[in-house]
Amino acid sequence: MSYSLAKGTLVTMIGEAVLQDRLIKLLTKLGVSGYTIIPAQGAGSHGRRMGDIAGYNTNVEIKTIVTSDLSDQLFEDLKSLQSTHALIAFRQTVEGVFD
Repeated sequence: MSYSLAKGTLVTMIGEAVLQDRLIKLLTKLGVSGYTIIPAQGAGSHGRRMGDIAGYNTNVEIKTIVTSDLSDQLFEDLKSLQSTHALIAFRQTVEGVFD
């Protein structure tokens, strides 16, 4: 059996839930074809985010697979949000079944 895997850059963003709509608008503006949103809990330099009250003290994790060039643009656009909100982002090179 022969098959080839697509290659891409997985970008993971974890930030305050209040950023969700802004992050989706940013992804849409950049032409991203899809993303996944996951509620997130944890602790870091901005304190604990346990999501114990809906909409307050909560985080979301948003993942998307893009080209390397598009990930560069996304990271550039995320810089302005980091000055006012808890937000981290990282990327990984991935292979898989996706378009």
